[in-house]
Amino acid sequence: MYIIFPVFGYLLGAIPFGLVISRLVGVDVRKEGSKNIGATNVNRVLGKKLGFLTLICDCLKGFLPMYIAAQLLPETASKELIVACTGLLAAVGHMFPVYLGFKGGKGVATGLGVFLYLSPAAIGISLFVFLASVLLSGFVSVGSLLASGLIPLWLYLLGGSKITIVTASIVALLIWIKHHENISRLLRGEEKSWKKS
Repeated sequence: MYIIFPVFGYLLGAIPFGLVISRLVGVDVRKEGSKNIGATNVNRVLGKKLGFLTLICDCLKGFLPMYIAAQLLPETASKELIVACTGLLAAVGHMFPVYLGFKGGKGVATGLGVFLYLSPAAIGISLFVFLASVLLSGFVSVGSLLASGLIPLWLYLLGGSKITIVTASIVALLIWIKHHENISRLLRGEEKSWKKS
């Protein structure tokens, strides 16, 4: 019966808010900019306001399913695991949405929502890492990779549970996998810098 929560997490996470928002103004972000449905590309193609709206919606896709599951599930030994799986499946849903033939975003904003539920303190540390690395490197992808990749370390140092650390590690790994093209461009020196945008 409790499988309903991870399934709900996936189905909510799979809603492509970036595409929905862009379609409402007559644009398909899958055909513009980096052709990604995430907040960064919406910001690039449609401006800061719609980019920020997409960021909030995608972030909530990760946070809300976990919060709802935590509120509705009884206090059992498996509760933490079910809530964690709900968040993980929300991130998977964004990256591999059933509604779009499993071709989705890179998971940073939805992962942010998951991480925010797991540990606001860890997010605070990684937000500093994100801002510093983007400002120094000029690449949003560098900030996203470093901030997400270090979340499991912050959780460990903050005394997070094994379930929390493993969940964050899987989400971070998926984010890195979805950024494989960015990583390749960074290595070739071809990644687009926001300083030159």
